[in-house]
Amino acid sequence: MKILFLILFCILINFQIQGCSKQSLSNNFSENINLKHNGEFNPMKIDSIKYNELTEEEKRVIINKGTEMPFTGELNNNKSEGTYICKRCNAPLYSSKDKFDSGCGWPSFDDEIEGAVKRIPDKDGMRIEILCNNCDGHLGHVFEGERFTEKNTRHCVNSISMKFIPTGETLPKVISNKMESSGSNYQKAIFASGCFWGTEYFLQKSKGVISTTVGYIGGWKENPTYEEVCTGKTGHAEAVEVIFDPSVTSFEELAKLYFETHDPTQVNRQGPDIGEQYRSEVFYLDDSQKEITEKLIKILESKGLKVATKLTKADKFWNAENYHQDYYQNNGKSPYCHVYKKKFD
Repeated sequence: MKILFLILFCILINFQIQGCSKQSLSNNFSENINLKHNGEFNPMKIDSIKYNELTEEEKRVIINKGTEMPFTGELNNNKSEGTYICKRCNAPLYSSKDKFDSGCGWPSFDDEIEGAVKRIPDKDGMRIEILCNNCDGHLGHVFEGERFTEKNTRHCVNSISMKFIPTGETLPKVISNKMESSGSNYQKAIFASGCFWGTEYFLQKSKGVISTTVGYIGGWKENPTYEEVCTGKTGHAEAVEVIFDPSVTSFEELAKLYFETHDPTQVNRQGPDIGEQYRSEVFYLDDSQKEITEKLIKILESKGLKVATKLTKADKFWNAENYHQDYYQNNGKSPYCHVYKKKFD
């Protein structure tokens, strides 16, 4: 009985120590940057975007990743010329010139409009799911090696996931997955500092940040998957695209937070995560962002830090898979390789 009591006592002490440690880190972070909503995550996330209204059956397929019965979709036998767009967000997905009859019972395409479709391996690893790259709506699956066409690729798409716009008709405006709106003065910044989960964790809690999106940038391969980036052979960095309100915060404030929440002296790694994809890099969108970052790097170097952070003109940013977005917020965890440490006066 005494032994059991001793074990329970030790467990209780351990929880108290951990709780104090986490509270101390939180307080230190809160005291040194402008948090919003008392440190809570920004409630104005992309979940609040007003996408097109869907029927219950459309929701079952597009949002809940269901499958419509074969040979039942109204677009399966469509042979008209035009563009197939996402029913949820209006993003153009496929051209009629790439559609062919595979006999499978669902619309088939051997190519997509560039950058329109995202690929994610199914959990069982047997098939590759395809999603709208703008809103993550489920489309179907993609198969290769079947020799139906010269491109040797078949996008097997649920008819219910798409809407057809005939040639000559105006395509509807795409409902963006960013919080930007026409006439707004929101600005964008892109930071890479190791695992994008941790980079996003601190940036999305900063006052003035409207939305954050984790993804890949700086590589040669188009529309890369997480598995491909993890090989270290695509050239991409895991990064976070930040949309912020310049009337509330500034690029310089966000860049300071970026430098203060990772170790910018590490080369191609951050903590236990090792690889080129985990490099420290700022992808600037204009000369002002470049000059501000250069100024902050000089300040850190004057303090004795050998800064390894790269500074690169931003190119195409590819959104990461949906399960990577808001990772720590959704899982109730804290970063394991990003810690706040004040570096600027």
